Amino acid sequence: MPLTRDRILGHDIDRLAFRFTMLSGSDIVECQISDAALDELAGSKGTESMARQSQFLALRDAVEDIASEIFEKAPHVRGQIVRIFTKHVQKPLPDQPAASAQAPGTARVASLRAFAERRSADAAE
Repeated sequence: MPLTRDRILGHDIDRLAFRFTMLSGSDIVECQISDAALDELAGSKGTESMARQSQFLALRDAVEDIASEIFEKAPHVRGQIVRIFTKHVQKPLPDQPAASAQAPGTARVASLRAFAERRSADAAE
């Protein structure tokens, strides 16, 4: 059963990660995504800590899909934390233009589009 959306806990500056919770039935599952993974997913680098919540909100569906996928693949242990790192984030397709050559805001859209296309292709196999 996939995880469902729950609460946003916020950015943890000490761990350089954004924390949130999801639900597995009625059980709360703690989750976090590293700043580097958030930036990779957004197609950006060095996002300031005060902008992390808006970055997370813009990418929330994709982040929660990744967290749910990681949770489903691992053995379920009460109290476990689902951690998302850059290795869990699909890289943009090589034919995508560099973020610096695009208009502001389009890098994230291109990165998410590539991510969605890869996930669709993987699901079709």
